[in-house]
Amino acid sequence: MHIKIRRSWIFASLLVLVLSGVAWSGGVLQKVRWVNDGDTIVLSNGARVRYIGIDAPETAHDNRPGERYGEAARSFNRSLVSGKRVRLELDREHRDQYGRILAYIFLEDGTFVNEVLLKRGYAHYVFKAPNTRYDQRLLIAQREAMAKRVGLWKGFQNKPGPYIGNRRSKRFHRPTCSFGKQTSSRNATTLKDRYSAFWAGYSPCAKCEP
Repeated sequence: MHIKIRRSWIFASLLVLVLSGVAWSGGVLQKVRWVNDGDTIVLSNGARVRYIGIDAPETAHDNRPGERYGEAARSFNRSLVSGKRVRLELDREHRDQYGRILAYIFLEDGTFVNEVLLKRGYAHYVFKAPNTRYDQRLLIAQREAMAKRVGLWKGFQNKPGPYIGNRRSKRFHRPTCSFGKQTSSRNATTLKDRYSAFWAGYSPCAKCEP
């Protein structure tokens, strides 16, 4: 009797896991309940989702002032997805260090939300292995916004370098940054200014904030 119950419990648990996998793999549409900011949402089931491949400016929180275009990015993201059903597509790494689901977001009509935010200049591209499925597509979207000088790129402060670029992490650093100094000669490259760094697909180091 106990063996039968245990087998039933195991089967039920496996079924839940399989169905959960289907839900996150793109087969099931999820409704967006809340938009935290330009790159983070909460679904109707309570799951928190962080968009892959982009980084939107921070909004004010925890007594910290918001960044330039932070509120605008949240407002635009809200106009795209709030209250709508979206399809989540996962890559190789499914969650970040905060437990949030990492996903590419698509509307029912096929609109690629991550890409649209970059094209309109409400976020910048971020390389983060191993989730690289749409990297080239996302970088092209950013370059389109940069060329048109829209959103973040309107009035962009192009501070001259040189900066240290890490070909492996796709981050760029000030010459005085300890992380930049630790970059091996094999992975290091020189970037002449901030605009060139972003155009090449590099994003700023979180420590030295070049």
